[in-house]
Amino acid sequence: MSERPRQQLPRAFPSFIETVIHLFSRPLNAIWKHGFRFLFIFDFFALFFSLVAINLIRFGRHWPNYSLGHHLIGFSLVSIFLLLINYFAGLYERESRLGNSPWLPRVSLALAVGVGTIAVITLFTDYYFMPRVNLVLLLLLGSLALTSSRYLSRALTSRRQGPARVGIVGPQEGIRTACSQFESNEPLGEVVATTLDTSNIIDIVRSHFITDLLFLDIQTFNTAYPEPLGELEELGIVLHQRVSAQETLLGLRSIHQIAGMPFTRLRSHNLANHQRRLKRLFDLLLLLTVSPIVIPIVIFFFIYVRIVAGSAILYQQQRVGEKGETFTVFKFRTMKLDAEDDGPQTATLADPRIIPSMSWMRSMRADEIPQLWNVIKGEMSLVGPRPERPEMAKGFQADIPGYQRRTELPPGLTGLAQVHGRYDSAPEHKLGYDLQYLVNWSLILDIQILLRTVWVVLSRRV
Repeated sequence: MSERPRQQLPRAFPSFIETVIHLFSRPLNAIWKHGFRFLFIFDFFALFFSLVAINLIRFGRHWPNYSLGHHLIGFSLVSIFLLLINYFAGLYERESRLGNSPWLPRVSLALAVGVGTIAVITLFTDYYFMPRVNLVLLLLLGSLALTSSRYLSRALTSRRQGPARVGIVGPQEGIRTACSQFESNEPLGEVVATTLDTSNIIDIVRSHFITDLLFLDIQTFNTAYPEPLGELEELGIVLHQRVSAQETLLGLRSIHQIAGMPFTRLRSHNLANHQRRLKRLFDLLLLLTVSPIVIPIVIFFFIYVRIVAGSAILYQQQRVGEKGETFTVFKFRTMKLDAEDDGPQTATLADPRIIPSMSWMRSMRADEIPQLWNVIKGEMSLVGPRPERPEMAKGFQADIPGYQRRTELPPGLTGLAQVHGRYDSAPEHKLGYDLQYLVNWSLILDIQILLRTVWVVLSRRV
């Protein structure tokens, strides 16, 4: 390991501003961690006054059709709606200090979705927010205003926190080249430590206050996965893997450049906060929408199981949920009452413990329907890795590297492993599907998995 001499950074702002920042830093950090961003306020007023300015330019002081109050309320509603779209588009998540993508395309796309949605609402309903031409102008003016605010925020953050403190891990020749690249791109950051391996990487990161860690080859990355990679992410360190000819064969799409070198950011275990909330909102809205269909189905199965299997209709099991915490999962009972007198066992396709007239329910996975209650409670999601029993998860975690990563999301009623794999697929194969889902999550992927699940259930493919 080698280290570079530290440079004493000047104070970012004048003394009185530094004093104010220090005084309010603790409460501001607290509300920031709970999701508040000053950009919310700035963006609202930027959008609102953009709409006012557009009307003034087009119509002067005499606005058409409605009163001034009606227009201002409409502008406020539009601005709030666009803030929600921006939030779920990830425009308020923390930025990495290195390898940031341009803001304008992201801001414009989010505003285009919001403006397009408002245009559709006004086209097919009687709601009137503003002339539709104003929406087109808002897309242009709003994109410039919101992009400018983010570059200003990025500049202030950089001035306040200083340049990125970079650690580099890899072979000696690669380190020498990377350090040379950073020296010629000084504003990007300062290389404060280098090391040939990850044996004491946690100590290096902590002692040098590293913010970004660069892995220069795949061999070095392999020695860090799954640990200490997980611990580094828990510490808030941004991890970057250099992309070589070998990695390009994997079809990587998210590549950025740092000091002229191609890198891909190593994805954190958890989804971003806005993604988690969007996923939860999608679950609840979809359940509410399909409830008129689902409730009669639940009642039918409830009566059927009562008649065929007896009074013990529901079966309860402990399963491993998000972050490894256990919870009680509910299922329709399809096995004999003494099915597990000899201890937990893995179910098979032709399991003799299954009540004969209930096997069709298992083949259609209808016995899982009561887990909708777990989804409503927030213990599960509609889509995600299937929850395992604690005793089995413990064995899998000991035998399969990285198995614990599948608990970084709430478990699901169905998942990528269920629609592409089989009931008896090996755990390590299912893990591959689960991790693929974890790093590629989107609402579109959830919808695709749910639609494919319908086909799997109807075709009784297990």
